Amino acid sequence: MSTGAQPHQYSCGPLSTAVVRLCTGLQSQVSAATAAGFHRVLQRLATPLRVAVAGRIKSGKSTLVNALIGRRVAPTGIGECTRLVTRYQYGTVDRVEIVFHDGTKRALPLGADGAVPAALGVALDGVSHLEAYLTNAVLRDLTVIDTPGLGSPEVSSAARAEQVLGLDAQQPVERLDPVSHSAVVGAEAVLYVMTQSVRADDRQALAAFTAATGGRDAGPVNAIAVLNKADTVEPDSVRGSGGDVWQAASLLAGKQAELLKPRVADVLPVVGLLAETAETGGFTATDAEALHALARLDPAVRETLLLSADLFTDQECDIPTRLRRGLLERMDLHGIGRALEAIDADPGITTGALRRAVLDSSGLASVTSRLDSAFRARADGIKAAAGLTAVSALARNCGDRDEQRRIHDAVEELLARPEAHQLRLLEALTMVTSGTVPLPDDLVEEVLRVGSTVDVGERLGLPGHAHQELVDSALERASWWRSFASLGATPAQSRVAHVVHRTYFLIWRRLTGSGDVHGAV
Repeated sequence: MSTGAQPHQYSCGPLSTAVVRLCTGLQSQVSAATAAGFHRVLQRLATPLRVAVAGRIKSGKSTLVNALIGRRVAPTGIGECTRLVTRYQYGTVDRVEIVFHDGTKRALPLGADGAVPAALGVALDGVSHLEAYLTNAVLRDLTVIDTPGLGSPEVSSAARAEQVLGLDAQQPVERLDPVSHSAVVGAEAVLYVMTQSVRADDRQALAAFTAATGGRDAGPVNAIAVLNKADTVEPDSVRGSGGDVWQAASLLAGKQAELLKPRVADVLPVVGLLAETAETGGFTATDAEALHALARLDPAVRETLLLSADLFTDQECDIPTRLRRGLLERMDLHGIGRALEAIDADPGITTGALRRAVLDSSGLASVTSRLDSAFRARADGIKAAAGLTAVSALARNCGDRDEQRRIHDAVEELLARPEAHQLRLLEALTMVTSGTVPLPDDLVEEVLRVGSTVDVGERLGLPGHAHQELVDSALERASWWRSFASLGATPAQSRVAHVVHRTYFLIWRRLTGSGDVHGAV
């Protein structure tokens, strides 16, 4: 049975509110089946943006989930919970609920360590998913969905992961119907976790997710990827790395981004284990003391310890083996080496400052910054676009032409409003990235850039440039796209070009303070 506690009430943004009004206004004018579909859309719009953390088995998804939430709550070992979808959302009381396929729920206490228990005490074949309610503020406007690993040898676990991403072995990717996906475990955006090389099923999963969340009336670049375990990249295997691990990982991530375009907005290197340790309280004063002691060792002894994990724990030295094993488990050799470099630079460094140095070396800051700019800042548009995709899919599947026309007209009326320009931009992104509207590669890159973040400098391709340079560039590109729309573009390209032109124009107006842009960009 349920605890009876109420979930956190989420306030819709203006675009999502417009979609809510569309659905509520149409419910009495459509069939019962379509009205039920509208009700599901309304339920989704009433919750924060859902971001699925997905990837292959043992890619470090749960470790990254813990780092993002700032709490070691997701089990990272092999257990029953790692075979289920778990949705982490904000709540006023920490609790876990087992949700069964028949819709019933059973409350479950968190473990003594504050994590979701590894064993549930129920038969897994009857469980749909888990819902974890946590008091962590980061979850107020972002629901994080931890998924089982793709490629898992256990069929049921792999199927659950595939369901979240929209994969269906019985039908091709391009025929996926977003309305048929479970409203409970679905997501509007994805953080895809990879290690080392891009595989065919990585591409398939991302293609399926794009097909499931994009469509004629939506088009967010709502997927970013991370190269996890970046510290395991061999520098000698990446040309131009100069023997530096992080440089090698950054170059490899860039290559992966090229391979996965246009499925992801970016691929960022990260060391999930370090991020988890630094963000969830895993780095303690005892760890800091042990690292200071390591830093004081004879340089030759220290260098030998850092050659391999076995030598680090087995080599004779003054630091107890127990402490060294703990450091290795929580930081690995890369993190230990980075911490020692920080101590070398400042022998008096405090525990707090050393923890921050460890966090900085994890790459998590770049990931959270990208999450903020790609997802959080655009959450209202992403959710509204996903809602309109579902509404349009309901219209296509209803079989009643009058009902289809009624829904289509309502959607077009919404999109015609000036404040809905962001939705037009997301639609243009989908048409371009899917290849529905072909454009030269450089223009595709530009459309992706101007539509996949909220940072003005990045949108203009001029991060860190002076204000006047941004103003001039925005006006120049607005003029170029207007000319392209009128001269030489196909009708479909012209439609996209007009949207991009207006986007640049609105950016120019915002930069110059020339009137109210009404939140349209």
